[in-house]
Amino acid sequence: MERSAKLSPAPQQAAQPVKLEGERQLRRELAACYRLIAHFRMSDLISTHISVRLPGPEHHFLINPYGLMFDEITASSLVKIGLDGRALDENDALVNPAGFVIHSAIHSARPDAQCVLHTHTRAGCAVAALAEGLLPVNQMSMEFYGKAAYHDYEGIALDLNEQARLVRDLGDKPVLILRNHGLLTVGETVKQAFLRMYYLEKACDIQLSAQAAGALRLPSVAVCRRTERQFNEPEREVGERELKDDRFVDLAWAALLRLLDRLDPGYKL
Repeated sequence: MERSAKLSPAPQQAAQPVKLEGERQLRRELAACYRLIAHFRMSDLISTHISVRLPGPEHHFLINPYGLMFDEITASSLVKIGLDGRALDENDALVNPAGFVIHSAIHSARPDAQCVLHTHTRAGCAVAALAEGLLPVNQMSMEFYGKAAYHDYEGIALDLNEQARLVRDLGDKPVLILRNHGLLTVGETVKQAFLRMYYLEKACDIQLSAQAAGALRLPSVAVCRRTERQFNEPEREVGERELKDDRFVDLAWAALLRLLDRLDPGYKL
């Protein structure tokens, strides 16, 4: 079980950051992401974490207050911290220390990793424990063909020395499978990181069902590579007789926000 650590408040003489419109928008998007993870049953009580980097050179980011269920999180309850772990808001919020270790490492090393999302789902943890890891069993999993990195388990992520190895193993990939632990996705936006996790989770679930049913029939390497490019580089794959779908992320995210508004628009507060 991950233990809590109370972050030190920012020095009194430090100027409080101005909350810009960009931060308010990111707070709403991140709160929506937490609610969606809860809705689709990818949460783990008060454990796991999602963060988003705020605009500016300071490497400040937002993360959940430790102790809240994901369906309780609102835009205003999110905690702003820096890479040194200091709380930048005047509150007594706790932050999951493993969340700080993992997320601060990735945010500092990957400018494109604006959002970092980590889960402990049944399917994700099971695939993370398999020697072969994620297999191209289904179309959904082929989005991640050659795009998933692996990091060996070292214990609960409380050791700052592990940060360098996390960053090294992730490299430039969008997905990190934490062996014997869980799943992690990054994205240039909150919506991209969420949709990657949604489909990575489904890919893991499908794989476990297929493996339990019998011998697997996997597509050829050439087909797997082509399908991955269709997902991630459609401009390279669209031919004379092929269509291009480059609006999926925006349309899917808008539909998900409508779902949240029907369920409980309180996440925006």
